[in-house]
Amino acid sequence: MDIEYLQSILTSRVYDVVQETPLQQAARLSKRLGNDVYFKREDLQPIFSFKLRGAYNRMAHLAPHERQTGVITASAGNHAQGVAFSGQKLGVRTVIVMPVTTPGIKVNACRERGAEVILFGDSYSDAEAHAYQLQQQLGLTFVHPYDDPLVIAGQGTIGLELSQQVRAPRYHVFVPIGGGGLIAGIAVFLKSICPDLKIIGVEPDDSDAMFQSVQHGERVTLSQVGIFVDGVAVRCVGKYTFDLVRKYVDDFVKVSTDEVCAAIKDVFEDTRAIQEPAGALAVAGLKRYTADHELRGATLVALTCGANMNFDRLRHVAERAEIGERGEALLAVTIPERPGSFKRFCRAVGQRSITEFNYRYAPRADAVIFVGVKLERAEQRRELIGELEQTGYAVLDLTENELAIIHLRHMVGGRAPEAKDERLYSFEFPERPGALLHFLETMDESWNISLFHYRNHGSAHGRVLAGIQVPDSDLRRFETSLKVLKYHYTAQSDNPAYKFFLT
Repeated sequence: MDIEYLQSILTSRVYDVVQETPLQQAARLSKRLGNDVYFKREDLQPIFSFKLRGAYNRMAHLAPHERQTGVITASAGNHAQGVAFSGQKLGVRTVIVMPVTTPGIKVNACRERGAEVILFGDSYSDAEAHAYQLQQQLGLTFVHPYDDPLVIAGQGTIGLELSQQVRAPRYHVFVPIGGGGLIAGIAVFLKSICPDLKIIGVEPDDSDAMFQSVQHGERVTLSQVGIFVDGVAVRCVGKYTFDLVRKYVDDFVKVSTDEVCAAIKDVFEDTRAIQEPAGALAVAGLKRYTADHELRGATLVALTCGANMNFDRLRHVAERAEIGERGEALLAVTIPERPGSFKRFCRAVGQRSITEFNYRYAPRADAVIFVGVKLERAEQRRELIGELEQTGYAVLDLTENELAIIHLRHMVGGRAPEAKDERLYSFEFPERPGALLHFLETMDESWNISLFHYRNHGSAHGRVLAGIQVPDSDLRRFETSLKVLKYHYTAQSDNPAYKFFLT
């Protein structure tokens, strides 16, 4: 038992600035997983992250001469905000080195609190090396983001709170790992007073320095780390934290970017709060661990530990969440290149919600469409493919094809000079099952659809671009069909972007 850490946690200065955060039951996720799931809401701290605990505890213990000269640190964002907040509270000069890849919301938050911010390198390790050089030049005290006993003790106060909040005699605690300060502090406290509970560390599969270090029995330095989960993008864990983790942490789980995105969605659905990737990392690990170990009826706690999310990242998160949750099938389906084929394909799909549909005419016997279909359960993907194949369609499953997900879905199509009498329209479809089929049922099969692009973006109406081959002699009848359809539409045949790229 590490008595000094326990004493330091119990006498920590964190409550000068932080609040005891609630332990909130995740009702929706609990029902889905068949376990009692709770979120420890560290995203509710003044800087929207747990990092204030460790930073303030360390800076509250500065010697008088250290306070006078000031401090320097390196951080991927949240520790930096903790140091900036503490410096403002204590009247201490703060210099912060952050990776160039740090989200702007974190950089701006530090500057607004009076910190001197320097952007350097692509990862925390790059920023740290530069910060140590500046420390020697400027004579400042380095406040380490994780490998400092006082920082570890500050984070350990979360374990103190959990010991008083969780009522179950045995439970699992899922904690994200970057450099290891958070899990080291929580684990040393909780395992010292309750050896039967389980502490599970969670890392991204492209930033697993702690897992690899424990496996090798010594600290390992990764050659590179992923930067999507920027809050834990650490190439080498700390000396103090490695020793504590090896001693007190029971198990590890690694998760993908898509699983993190799905976890952000899970937290939002239960709390209406949006986590940054590192903030939802523990939830992703909880879900993966529950599935791998077939846990049922257990009490599970995950730290939701950071909400400093750049707004422009939400588009990427929403796109990938469905993949991480296995909630969308992406398929390449071969259909005959002739009028009426779209309608017959949509009838085969039935009342399932189509999330994406991309097609461009080409003068050949068969056409290949890129289609997304919403799934209620992951197993439905295999059922859908089986039904389509039984109907006679050739299907290629692209759901886990990274090239298709990131690039090719946006590049389907091109110029089609063979598409005679093509007329281009943009439509607003109601976002409901059957809307596409209703459109096709209204169109005469003699009017060939030569271009179609649709992607669900979660709004009330879907934006659709369609090219339809209608000869001049049929134009009046076609316009009557558009009125019967009752979908808002705009003629786009004269749009310069269409003329440049698609005709």
